Amino acid sequence: MTQNLKTILSKDIANKKILATREFAAPVEKVWAAWTQKELLDQWWAPRPWKAETKSMNFQEGNYWLYCMVGPAGEKAWCRVNFLSIVPTDYFSGESWFCDEEGSIDNNFPSMVWKNNFQPSAIGTQVTVELTFENEEDLKKIIEMGFEQGFTMAHSNLDELLAK
Repeated sequence: MTQNLKTILSKDIANKKILATREFAAPVEKVWAAWTQKELLDQWWAPRPWKAETKSMNFQEGNYWLYCMVGPAGEKAWCRVNFLSIVPTDYFSGESWFCDEEGSIDNNFPSMVWKNNFQPSAIGTQVTVELTFENEEDLKKIIEMGFEQGFTMAHSNLDELLAK
């Protein structure tokens, strides 16, 4: 059944938002764990052939996740997510940036605010992700950097992880 699942992305340039909706064939608790535990995130977050490697993560409001995406030639793109609010198995939000290995923000790239909702669905769990940007240019830059393809590919990785 999972082969019929797909990520639906819609862009609202004027309101500086991207909305991504995706169903997963697994219960909410299992999907929530995959989005909030570093050991699981590292197994699916990056689009192949890239992989995610967590340097540190404390999934609590006011704390953060510092990780890098490692490319096939060993190149690294560092990212930081500051957790803003968390309602276990229901919702979490955070702000993310590209950064250096120590977590210092790289202002040459846009930041985004993520709002992630998890709801039971007929086949398991529906995840709705709303990304908000400071301006239209930042949204367009993230799209040009391949966000749509990368996020969709990562969701396929998550399908494989959840099927185990």
